[in-house]
Amino acid sequence: MDPRKLSELKGFVQLCETKPEMLHLPEMSFFREWLLGMGATIPPLSKPKESCQGGCPCGPPPTKASPPEPEPPVLSESDESDIEIDNDGVIEPDTDEPQEMGASENVEVTEEMMDQANNKKMEAIDAQGEGELQKALDLFTEAIKLNPCLAVLYAKRASVFIQLQRPNAAIRDCDRAIQINPDSAQPYKWRGKAHRLLGHWEEAAKDLATACKLDYDESASAMLKEVQPKANKIMEHRRKYERKREEKLIRERQERIKKAREEHARAQKDEEARQSAGASFPGAGGFSGGLPGGMPNFEAFLNDPELLMAMKDPEVMAAFSDVSKNPANIAKYQSNPKIMAIINKLSSKFGAPPQP
Repeated sequence: MDPRKLSELKGFVQLCETKPEMLHLPEMSFFREWLLGMGATIPPLSKPKESCQGGCPCGPPPTKASPPEPEPPVLSESDESDIEIDNDGVIEPDTDEPQEMGASENVEVTEEMMDQANNKKMEAIDAQGEGELQKALDLFTEAIKLNPCLAVLYAKRASVFIQLQRPNAAIRDCDRAIQINPDSAQPYKWRGKAHRLLGHWEEAAKDLATACKLDYDESASAMLKEVQPKANKIMEHRRKYERKREEKLIRERQERIKKAREEHARAQKDEEARQSAGASFPGAGGFSGGLPGGMPNFEAFLNDPELLMAMKDPEVMAAFSDVSKNPANIAKYQSNPKIMAIINKLSSKFGAPPQP
């Protein structure tokens, strides 16, 4: 018998002993049927555990997984609002109906209307200086109706809204003024102060800085020095939050890649194990003379010199090949003492009578 084939047979026997579930693989059906025909007993397939844990019938033995490394703390989205900011001077937002803005489109302003608007503006400034804020507000509104295309009127009325603690109304007026004249410093100054009243530190810093850039103003500069550190603190906190969020996304992506690679490696090992099992014992055609696909209790077979010598006999091998294809063909060899002696010996080893 070819020593290499014998070594392969022995390796397959050892594999079956350590992993008898391999006998239940679909590709081993021919071998399983032959064993049963010879009267052998095949261990039943054990029930799968709750989780495979690498113990699939054809898979590698499970390995002890190392404990996962603790992940660094991740800043949650709710933490973004946990930053401590001194909100001294911040008021509740006003929810009044939007003020009158005047018809700024398709309006023809005459010189007389401009003169009247200018007069109303001067009266409003006087009223504001005397502390008559509601009167000043009404006069600025009348001036806006007369000349709705003059940005300074909206900016002036916004200053009154600031004094009346109505920051949202002031912001609406400043938005309109900037729309009309984006190069005017006044609406940026008053909108920055309105945002400061609302606690919108970043918006306040941006508007006040723009106002000082267009036309330096001491009051705007002083307020900018107050709000800029708070705005910087918020921006730094946001950058930190975004950085943490990006790091979390990177870790999650790396973990997905790692798991995908592990799954691929595990599937590859399973496939290699199946291929190795098939290569270790190729079946009826794997041995010279057509030795059947294998038999139970190979240790007893390999320790019997008479059986080993018989398997080198071409006549015996041919008979075994014939019987393995159809057990009923054993009747053809009833009158052949040599063949029947080997069959009877094998049957006695496996505890089963020869099948006629």
